Amino acid sequence: MQLKKYTDYGLRVLMYLAAKKNDNRVTIDELSGIFNVPRNHLNKVVHQLGKEGFIDTRRGKNGGFLLAVDPADVRLDKIIRRLEGDEYWIDCHKPECAIFPACELKNLINEGKETFYRFLSDYTLASLMQNDADIRRLWGQEIPINEAQ
Repeated sequence: MQLKKYTDYGLRVLMYLAAKKNDNRVTIDELSGIFNVPRNHLNKVVHQLGKEGFIDTRRGKNGGFLLAVDPADVRLDKIIRRLEGDEYWIDCHKPECAIFPACELKNLINEGKETFYRFLSDYTLASLMQNDADIRRLWGQEIPINEAQ
């Protein structure tokens, strides 16, 4: 199983916003430069993250976005389900599979998917930020003196 790039970018955006720890809004241009990802891809991701309530978006001169949730309150399974979609990982009908009525593959894969999500439900966005000082340094974010101590 491999997550979509869309989900990868969504997780990166959320981690970046969680690492900022301030009220300065982030722009698509800033993220595009940090992640080396085209603006168009990030626009779609940011739009969905806003619709899902993970980030607060604002248009205009002082626009941009901020994290709208406490990182400790957002479970990874919820984020990934929302970004990936929750459809079956195997589609037995396109093209139609001749052994569909007797095959157990779809059921086994679906059980594996649910086990994957149950595992992720034990972790939050905050779990990803345990090395936040290193993450901020690597992303080129300055660490205010009072936070570094």
